[in-house]
Amino acid sequence: MPDNYLLVTDQKEIAAIWHLVLSAVEIPHYIHYDDHSWQLLVAVGKELRAIHELESYFIENKDWPPAPPVQNHDFVPLLQPPTLLLIGALILFYTVTGPWEKQSFWFEQGAGHGVHILQDREWWRLITALTLHADIVHLLGNSFIGGWLIHFFCRLTGTGLGLWAMLLSAGCGNLINTIIRGPEHQFVGFSTAVFAVIGMLAVLSHQGRAKITGHHFLIPFMAGMALLAMLGSSGERTDLGAHLFGLLCGLVFGQFLSREPLQRLRHSFFFQSICFFLFLTMLIGSWLLALQ
Repeated sequence: MPDNYLLVTDQKEIAAIWHLVLSAVEIPHYIHYDDHSWQLLVAVGKELRAIHELESYFIENKDWPPAPPVQNHDFVPLLQPPTLLLIGALILFYTVTGPWEKQSFWFEQGAGHGVHILQDREWWRLITALTLHADIVHLLGNSFIGGWLIHFFCRLTGTGLGLWAMLLSAGCGNLINTIIRGPEHQFVGFSTAVFAVIGMLAVLSHQGRAKITGHHFLIPFMAGMALLAMLGSSGERTDLGAHLFGLLCGLVFGQFLSREPLQRLRHSFFFQSICFFLFLTMLIGSWLLALQ
């Protein structure tokens, strides 16, 4: 029987690990419990090998198991998303601008038009076009679907960061679509932003997996494409390119939003306030440039 004390601990779990490690390498030993502590006894002549095996085990298993990934549902936004206010503003703005007509001052100055964007460098149209709608059906469809999606999106990101990311990704989607479609392409509507939000939601809802490899990496993309097929690929006035590139830009922006630095910063009221200020500045500033 082992007769030489080697180590002492007051943690039963540590003693159990000693036993498992030394049993695996067939070192004779004995765990003795006495006076609220566990004592490891090892046969004479086996002490150095036992110490080596135990040290190797603890070095190899340092920081194991890894900390659990950050989950979106642990985040509670400091302020509730102003969804009704945002959608209400779109509807109210429609009562001012009316439907898309050639003689409309608002559409003449703010609608997306490839010639003005690509040749005249009127980049603000990429943003102002998001706030204009061709008719009431166009408006209500974007308001109903978009309002629901934006509400849950901002609950994951916080209001300021979510709205600014939505505006940036939608503007990028409109730009790519305009470049591909050419100078004659014209567009209005909030749907590019809606599909950008769908893309970002697809990524954020998939984050937190312990390991994302192979086909797992494509799950957000496939989910977004399925929603694109269901919601955004039919209809007389449907701009499939805007929906597609809004979705793709949303998937890219979602990857940035899922990074650890932004996951931490979304808890900051100061950071959220800056993002909300940038959102308002970009939106209102675009219309001020359009109306000059």
